[in-house]
Amino acid sequence: MARNKLIDLNNHLFEALERINDENLKGESLQEEMARAKTITTIGNTIINNAGLALEAEKYKNDFGKGVSLPMMIENGK
Repeated sequence: MARNKLIDLNNHLFEALERINDENLKGESLQEEMARAKTITTIGNTIINNAGLALEAEKYKNDFGKGVSLPMMIENGK
């Protein structure tokens, strides 16, 4: 199972931006890189939304007490 962190996603997004900013990248290569960046962005948004859900679950637990049971899929890996 992947052990990536949100900082890794941040790094991937900036790497994609740097590749697209390469002035030597033109034509089909640029189009391929733009498609790759779009895919990374789409997946990145999903990862960020999932992290937001986990954060909201932790806030809920803090507001209503540690005895609150949450569905396993949002238990933040615990």
